[in-house]
Amino acid sequence: MTKIFHDIRYLPEFTRDLKGLLKKYSTLETDIDTFINTVLKVYHKEKIPVSAVVQISSLGIVSPLIYKVRKFTCKSLKGKGAASGIRIIYTYYEKEDIIEFIEIYYKGDKENEDRKRILEYYKNKGK
Repeated sequence: MTKIFHDIRYLPEFTRDLKGLLKKYSTLETDIDTFINTVLKVYHKEKIPVSAVVQISSLGIVSPLIYKVRKFTCKSLKGKGAASGIRIIYTYYEKEDIIEFIEIYYKGDKENEDRKRILEYYKNKGK
């Protein structure tokens, strides 16, 4: 398979989040790969807007841009499609062509992203 992005990184907390969710949703790793190769490719490489991804602009972070995935297809949640309730928070470093995954959670377990985590990692990076 052709490499789409220069690099894809996972914060340690994301990896921990994912490990916990894999116990319930065994297809998540494959689902994330599919998501990268379809939605993220279309959104960041082909510059085509997709309703699945929204920028989180209320953090006071200018750079890098932080995104929330609101529509994520998880095969383990049969019958739900893109309304699975899985949320992913990530950033895209356009110049470096790097995707960095910050957080993954199930909306039924947690209402919103961990803003403290995001600010801890990215508040001073863009200055």
